[in-house]
Amino acid sequence: MPELPEVETTRRGIQPYIEGQSISKIVVRHRGLRWPIIDGLEALLENQTVHKVERRAKYLQLRCDKGTLLIHLGMSGRLRVLDDDDNVGKHDHVDIYFANGHVLRFTDPRRFGAILWTEDDCEQHALIAHLGPEPLSDSFDGDYLYQRARGRSTAIKTFIMNGEVVVGVGNIYANEALFLAGIHPAKAAGKISKAKMAALATCIKQVLEKALAAGGTTLRDFRKSDGKPGYFAQELHVYGRQDQPCLCCEQPITSIRQAQRATYFCKRCQPK
Repeated sequence: MPELPEVETTRRGIQPYIEGQSISKIVVRHRGLRWPIIDGLEALLENQTVHKVERRAKYLQLRCDKGTLLIHLGMSGRLRVLDDDDNVGKHDHVDIYFANGHVLRFTDPRRFGAILWTEDDCEQHALIAHLGPEPLSDSFDGDYLYQRARGRSTAIKTFIMNGEVVVGVGNIYANEALFLAGIHPAKAAGKISKAKMAALATCIKQVLEKALAAGGTTLRDFRKSDGKPGYFAQELHVYGRQDQPCLCCEQPITSIRQAQRATYFCKRCQPK
């Protein structure tokens, strides 16, 4: 699944081509995404201008004259900017044509993504209003994490992957940040010291910033908007490295399941 760095990489990739541009038409080939694309979206968006291309959590926000188009990539979604509409594939569900000649194409083999329209305040949308702070913002730090964790018995990995606590810390990045902070992923969030929470917040920021600089982690279903893969996967310390030696102490990396997700850690570097 595309995580926050991949979504932000996509935003940065498409922004120069569509921001400030007028929509000439939309072609919807398949409305049956996670939530059905509303009837009439084609007529509604025609001749509107995309004034800003923004992101909140994993939602891309195309802010137009009369509202905002929310796009979620789901499990396997991808956005690409094309110069024409040739070679349409079976999973190419939506094309947005712009007056400058570019086409923004939404491709989603699993159809678990979403394209939604709202004319209300986008930040108050039901899918966004409850979300926690952005991990790279000033409002996210160790003090915030420590206070939110008080009295919580939830495992720390599950805690930091909760979008109501902080957005965008997906499975890969949670594993990596916990390793760098020296925190066992199954430790209760409420039992972690303030100093360790400060270290964890710093490591989350570092991992995400490094992933952004590398263009996002390469996953089976993700490619950047220009068609090239990201390369952060080459620098992973624990994720996907079960039974391989820890890069710090050479102890074999351990893997367990938490909340139906794979968790990787080093027993020596991350004592419980």
